[in-house]
Order: sequence, then structure tokens, then C-alpha cells
Amino acid sequence: MPDRPRVTMARMSRAPLHTTPRTGTSRSAAEYEFQRLTISRDFSRNVVTRMLVDHAEHGGWELDRVRVLHDGTRKVILRRKIIRQPRPTYSLA
Repeated sequence: MPDRPRVTMARMSRAPLHTTPRTGTSRSAAEYEFQRLTISRDFSRNVVTRMLVDHAEHGGWELDRVRVLHDGTRKVILRRKIIRQPRPTYSLA
């Protein structure tokens, strides 16, 4: 049986440096959740595109960075904004 193409996924615990807000910018600081994918070179470009579109449509992920290594392996970083719900305030009346 031939070897199957490999996709590995890992969650990143902190934001990469290039996505942290710079000081002095007028934009508000948004918090992001990151997901790192390593995609084998055995996947065609169309399959990888379809996979990333599915992540975007169903999981709310957006493309942050793609790096293609010399051996054809793709390292992809996806991100999505963390939406914090405000805590309800209870009054003791």
C-alpha cells in the first residue's frame, strides 16, 4: 500500500511577532488564535486550495502565512480573531 500524503496540525500558544500590533498605530489590538498546518508535497495545488477554503468557510480561519520549503512541503499558518464575550453584570437589589 502506498504511503498517504501527510497533513499535520498544531495550535500555536502565542502570536507570531509579525502579527502583534505596533505601538503608535490607531488600530485596536485584536487577539488572534493561530493554527499551523504542515502539508506534504504529495498534495496538488488544487487540493491544498480546497482544503484552505474549507477551513475558511467552516472554521472562520484566514490565511496568515504560507511558506513553501525546498522539498515542496508547505507550512501554512491560519488565524482567526478571538471574540471575547463581556461578562454579565449582576446587581444585588
